[in-house]
Amino acid sequence: MSETKSKSGWFHKAKPSSFATSDAHLRKTLGVKEMLALGIGTIVSTAIFTLPGIVAANHAGPAVAISFVIAAIVSGLAAFAYSEFASALPFAGSAYSWANVVFGEVFGWIAGWALLAEYFIAVAFVASGWSANFKLFLASHNLVLPKALAGSFAAGNGGVIDISALFAVVVVTLLLWRGTNTTARVENFLVIGKVLVILLFIGVGLTAIHPGNYVPFIPAHKAGTAFGGWTGIFTGASQIFLAYIGFDSIAASSAEAKDPEKTMPRGIIGSLFIATILFVTVALVLVGMFHYSRYENNAAPAAWALLNSGHEFTSNLLSIVALLGMFTAIIGMMLAGSRLLYAFGRDGLLPSFLGKLNDKGLPNNALLILSIIAILIGSVFSFTELAGLISAGTLIAFIIVSLGIYALRPREGKDIPVPGFKMPLYPVLPALAALGSGFIFLMLDSQAKIYAFGWFLIGIIIYAVYGARHSKLSRK
Repeated sequence: MSETKSKSGWFHKAKPSSFATSDAHLRKTLGVKEMLALGIGTIVSTAIFTLPGIVAANHAGPAVAISFVIAAIVSGLAAFAYSEFASALPFAGSAYSWANVVFGEVFGWIAGWALLAEYFIAVAFVASGWSANFKLFLASHNLVLPKALAGSFAAGNGGVIDISALFAVVVVTLLLWRGTNTTARVENFLVIGKVLVILLFIGVGLTAIHPGNYVPFIPAHKAGTAFGGWTGIFTGASQIFLAYIGFDSIAASSAEAKDPEKTMPRGIIGSLFIATILFVTVALVLVGMFHYSRYENNAAPAAWALLNSGHEFTSNLLSIVALLGMFTAIIGMMLAGSRLLYAFGRDGLLPSFLGKLNDKGLPNNALLILSIIAILIGSVFSFTELAGLISAGTLIAFIIVSLGIYALRPREGKDIPVPGFKMPLYPVLPALAALGSGFIFLMLDSQAKIYAFGWFLIGIIIYAVYGARHSKLSRK
């Protein structure tokens, strides 16, 4: 890859033309409709069927709806920054490629390494959520999987492997192996079905609401805990934040977009807006049906609430469609993650076989490695731990992208094309986006921060030992 001169190889900035040339072999098959389906399918995933109940029980009570709004506002600010970058620099790898161009290679690596954690963990998280809903569906029909196949050994309940989660990852891997065109058609169909069943849940759930469950709307804060009051609301927002990160999967696929100057902003902002309305509505209905404390440690609260309010048929229908719909999130995360791994291999920061494309122009080597690592992560960490870990890496990437607007603007119309979308209220909003993401990061629990620190330490070591030595950007 060509380079611009710099005093240190770590801070060499890539020329935009270098990424454009490298991505030329990726087929441009995705339009606004496909990007909206990809974004909604990824954002409105396991989280909408799991997090409202868990966060309400552990942190916010009925005010979980406020937690969703706060997370949406922070995500929305970052989405503006993502939209401008994706419109100006529609490259595989999203934040990794963008930071590489405006800040230099080491910052690109940090942003990409952060997102890589998101994709590895998110695939495992969504697959775990799929498994939880599948087991609840079986239980409602008096069927139980053998204990050894019902959970990973990390769960500590006698499980050896979560065969249901493994099945979900393998199905999506085989689908993506066939190409984005086939995947997009399946994604569009599943997203429509999922949105319809969410609307059905809202309609049926409204008939089972007990207004007393909303009182008090903001429970009193319990001293020494992260429950209740604004502490609980903000802590809940930090956990819920992972629900909104799906729009990054759109940005990561921008090299395969038709007319990216228009397609990317519409896909990113449109999917986030629609998802926020669905999240807040589902959360309000869920905590209105039963007291929030009933959802503690319940990974499938929506189906459970319908089942226990006498709507067995609707609960079963929700479970079936939710199971199918969750595949859309796994598709989005695996699509984006494999493109990021491909970008690392393409640029020499990770072994070159990851950057190889098959005869159909697909990065299937990267896809295979992503699938294997996600399965392994799901075997080590519990469902709750995975939820906190996803947000940490994403927030760091959001901060880098938001601040990157300040480096991008002066170069637009010069060596970088003028984008079809620009972040409004510049220079104020980029700063607010970075500060908002930083605040949510501080609200994460200590375990998530420790794991995040360990992940970045490993990343810097890998870059220093391998990436910086083999980088095509730094090599003369």
